[in-house]
Amino acid sequence: MSVAVILPTYCEAENIETLIREIQELKLDLSIAVVDDSSPDGTLEVVKKLQDEYDNIHLFVRPEKLGLGTAITTGFRSLLRLKKQPDYIITMDADYSHNPKDIPRLIHAAKRGYYLVIGSRYLNGGRVIGSRLRRRIISRIANVVAGAIVGTRIKDCTSGFRCYSKNYVKRVIDDLHSETYEIQIETLKQARLNGFKVKEVPITFVDRKRGKSKLTVTEVRAFITYIIKATLSRLIQKKGL
Repeated sequence: MSVAVILPTYCEAENIETLIREIQELKLDLSIAVVDDSSPDGTLEVVKKLQDEYDNIHLFVRPEKLGLGTAITTGFRSLLRLKKQPDYIITMDADYSHNPKDIPRLIHAAKRGYYLVIGSRYLNGGRVIGSRLRRRIISRIANVVAGAIVGTRIKDCTSGFRCYSKNYVKRVIDDLHSETYEIQIETLKQARLNGFKVKEVPITFVDRKRGKSKLTVTEVRAFITYIIKATLSRLIQKKGL
């Protein structure tokens, strides 16, 4: 069983080395794909140095900050082009919001026949640490709305800590068009449309330990636009128009 971890990065020089080392310590048959948007803070140099030490790190550099959604699909496509395609693909934040030690738990659930496994803050047993009340409220509302438009009972639709099976990625890759954070909802929607089983496992989410949030106004606007379009599409489908 082989595993790949996709790490989208932009200005994560403070976190990336320690994170990659902790992932390596899991002793899995794994590869790590770092998709960097030309970080100006030295992230690239840190990763290149680690490549001298580890032969399982792939670095994909993009010309500018192009968004989380395209970073993930870039990672998917790059991993599928490898001679040895991974059986499972993990996506996670590079800022230590997600604990690398939870990766085996997501894989364990995926091996039970689930095409998509989500590390959930809001499932019983999950927790959020360090997040401000306002952000928690916005996150909760976003998840309720997302669940309604996708037509799912998943409690944490916007979680970026996930395990995808290779079969899932190969089936939906050409149908993923998100540029930013709406990728999390779009991948859930594709799971529903294809009849793929989805599972949540509880995790502890720690609001960014080091560095600053990279969420921009443009990305928030893109997320809201996607929600509106998806809601209208679902209403039209229900009315049979």
